[in-house]
Amino acid sequence: MTLRKRFTLFTIFWLIFILILFNIFVYFFVIKITTRSEQQLLENKVDLLLENKKVQEARSLDDPKLLSEFYNINEVIRIVGTTGVVLNQVGSDPELLEIPVEFSWSRDTDIINYAGKRVIYLRVPIYDDMNVIGMLEITRKLNLLDSYLQVLVGALAVTSVGAILFAIFGTYWFTSRLTAPIQHMVQTMREIDRSGKLRQIELDGKEESAELQQLIRAFNQMIARLDRTFERQKQFVADASHELKTPLTVISSYAGMLRRWGRDDAKVRDEAVEAISNEAQRLQNLTKSMLTLAEAEQEDWLRLGTFDVVKMIDELAAMMHNTFGRVVRVRSESGGASMTADKDKVRQLLVILVDNAIKYSKEPIDITVQSGKNAIRIEVADKGMGIPEKEIPYLFERFYRVDGARTRSTGGVGLGLSIAKRIVELHEGKIEVFSKLQQGTTIALQFPKQRRLESSLD
Repeated sequence: MTLRKRFTLFTIFWLIFILILFNIFVYFFVIKITTRSEQQLLENKVDLLLENKKVQEARSLDDPKLLSEFYNINEVIRIVGTTGVVLNQVGSDPELLEIPVEFSWSRDTDIINYAGKRVIYLRVPIYDDMNVIGMLEITRKLNLLDSYLQVLVGALAVTSVGAILFAIFGTYWFTSRLTAPIQHMVQTMREIDRSGKLRQIELDGKEESAELQQLIRAFNQMIARLDRTFERQKQFVADASHELKTPLTVISSYAGMLRRWGRDDAKVRDEAVEAISNEAQRLQNLTKSMLTLAEAEQEDWLRLGTFDVVKMIDELAAMMHNTFGRVVRVRSESGGASMTADKDKVRQLLVILVDNAIKYSKEPIDITVQSGKNAIRIEVADKGMGIPEKEIPYLFERFYRVDGARTRSTGGVGLGLSIAKRIVELHEGKIEVFSKLQQGTTIALQFPKQRRLESSLD
């Protein structure tokens, strides 16, 4: 069932339910008010009768003229003795006259059904010197009131049917406008699925619903993000293919050279084996970096924990010094600095930055750690060749190279800084680059000190 039909049916059923409750309330409220009015009229007439002194005298109760001046059509007035005998009676309605006489020693009023008609009665005892000498009874048919109630029921029925019909057409029209953007979105999705080309929904601003405008904007943002993702994937595949093509070409060329001359020329054989080994190592490094970058796209890649970042950097500096024979100086406040992060990923990030600094500079590398109230700031500085200012915005793009030949000579694959940026983003941190040609480069990192530990941590 479509959303339009569901909304229309729900609205109609809910409206019918409300109308039924409303009509029942109005009907019984009107009955109560009109009945109370009729009872008040009877009580007023009884009070007028009781004010007549003849009514309070036993010898005058059977006087025919006593009740005639108070008589109305559709009404019977009786005076009944204590023995249940009718002493005086005025009225012409045969149905009211047939109502059995019941003596009441106290004031009594009610509405009864007799001969298919509603009848209201009021019975009041008559006193003479504190003694009950009889009972005054007035009965009246509620024909006029019932006719009014029939008109009321008819009016309520007509207005209810009109309201339901109006609600059907109004709801159908409203839901048509309400679901039009959704249908447009469905049609757009089907076109995307059929053609394979992403397309956004045009927002003309005429739609009054703020929620639908938000839905359309969210859909367009999702399409734009998917478009950017696909473009990045295509660019990544193209760049990866380009990067893989070079070492594979070199390996294929040297393999052919080995096949032609390597058996007889030891020098050619050694050169080919060395080149193939280097390119195979490069392929291995490139594949490893690509897998790492793919894993870094997952939101649950991090394993958070609390550790001393200064101690970790001291250990890293010692390892880099022993591996490359280069001086890595660490400057920090005394007492260390504690932070909540993925220790292995932060270490990998710093290895990437320090490794780049070692490749492109000959001077010692400086790592500075500053601990603030809510953040940790780490700076990795070298005094190398620097980076042109116009190249800095593209520095963290995948496979981007400031100098392709130089990068290839140093063994880089162009993915290290992309991995570094992703690690910083997953830690909700910031990364900035400050560089001047022939003066050096400083990369500044800033991480929040505290983060919520994931429940899935081991």
